[in-house]
Amino acid sequence: MLVPQSTLFLLCDIQTKFKNAIFGYQHVVSTANKMVKIAQLLGIPVIATTQNSKALGQIDPGIDLASLGSLLLGNFDKTLFSMITQDVENILASKPEITQIVLFGIESHVCVLQTFLSLSSLSSQPNGTKYTIHILADGISSCNSFEVSIAIARMRHEGAVITTSESVGFQLVGDAKSDKFKAFSKLVKEEQNGTKSAGEYLLQDGKETPDKLAPVKNIKNLI
Repeated sequence: MLVPQSTLFLLCDIQTKFKNAIFGYQHVVSTANKMVKIAQLLGIPVIATTQNSKALGQIDPGIDLASLGSLLLGNFDKTLFSMITQDVENILASKPEITQIVLFGIESHVCVLQTFLSLSSLSSQPNGTKYTIHILADGISSCNSFEVSIAIARMRHEGAVITTSESVGFQLVGDAKSDKFKAFSKLVKEEQNGTKSAGEYLLQDGKETPDKLAPVKNIKNLI
């Protein structure tokens, strides 16, 4: 069950150099920034990573990490494809109350997938924390759109909960009587166009507004 007190958001490698390489990149940024707003509203901690930032740049400025303040537990650069570096593993070990992890970012079949597999491995260890891992279908992508559905299918098969950003938000609020519901409802309304666009674009292979996408480049050319 998703409740703020036991939930952590993982924001995976949404970096500026990916802008012209990732399918529906601007929608991934939009979803990620919405999740940051939800984290800020509900007091949910966030960990972010970058992949080889010297080559691929920092987290996209469209994602307002600074607004999180102390809720941002770290923004770690890495070479490992998985987000679960030693720094991140140490944070997880220090927070045994965290059992629910919401994962979003890029690329779905590389860093997102390997992060999921790392968390699953941690969960399988004797006396390890058993994590339920929620993958945002409207918050992940890859250079090639066909990779996304394959990655989602594999993660679902291996135990991931495949969901959406808005569904996660409503689960975390839980009750219309919550003192957070009014502010959350306002956020949902403010984000409704972006939510619709991201879902339709990322989950329907770009059929919504293909004219808005920059040409896709090979990610190897960015490194």
